[in-house]
Amino acid sequence: MFSTAVSLERAAAQIRRDVIVQTVVARSGHPGGALGIADIVAALYFGYLRHDPSNPEWEDRDRFVLSNGHCCAALYSALARSGYFPAEELLTFRSIGGRLQGHPARVDLPGVETSAGPLGQGLSVAIGMALAARLRTSDARACCLLGDGELQEGQVWEAAMTAAHYRLDRMCAIVSDNGLQIDGPTRLVKDVAPIARRFEAFGWSVVEIDGHDLDAIQRALDQFHATTGRPTAIVATTTMGKGVAFMEGQARWHGKPPSEPEALDALEQLPVGFAPDLWGTER
Repeated sequence: MFSTAVSLERAAAQIRRDVIVQTVVARSGHPGGALGIADIVAALYFGYLRHDPSNPEWEDRDRFVLSNGHCCAALYSALARSGYFPAEELLTFRSIGGRLQGHPARVDLPGVETSAGPLGQGLSVAIGMALAARLRTSDARACCLLGDGELQEGQVWEAAMTAAHYRLDRMCAIVSDNGLQIDGPTRLVKDVAPIARRFEAFGWSVVEIDGHDLDAIQRALDQFHATTGRPTAIVATTTMGKGVAFMEGQARWHGKPPSEPEALDALEQLPVGFAPDLWGTER
């Protein structure tokens, strides 16, 4: 089973740096949301999830579903840095014929639990995984990360009702609530607030946290672990572009890659990770 001595702070910093590197090299991608979920992804892959990079199909592994698949640069970093594939492959992000596409594809890439793209479907997939684990009498858990704008999709709430109906206490939905989507503030496009009360109304146990507070994230995951009889929703307040001043809170960075000068500026602002950058400052 995977274990690491890497601190979660260093892991989150590494993920953010890798997000910048991937999107600048590809000249494409979605850096804003990926930077915003870096702390959550670090806490999952370098702390909470039971997973084994040497045996990606281990039957009793915990499952992680990235429903907002456009944020995959953060997931690819976590997978590479925990040993699923060589870190150098991050430089092939969004390349034709490469395994690291703009939305995750399970077919070729170890560690990816499901392909993504159309928003609103990941929670249903994760619920299927949780139900399958129950049928196998496995103690594996399923975690699904969603964006707040994604909650505008009706399928999310059909899935939420299903998870509560089956009392799936090994199922956790984590919402990255940054208040922004590609068209601007979520409250103006189609308001999804109050998110916590909506999940509560569907019968979920709900925890509200600062999505950049690693201690709070770990406590919320521990609470999920201890909850019985119903699924858990962790509503995490996050900031689009977190860690890079000129990106923070700006909807235009939803799907806009940094230029080379902007990437160098971003890397200067971000804390150091636990491995050398794959794209150097000599450029």
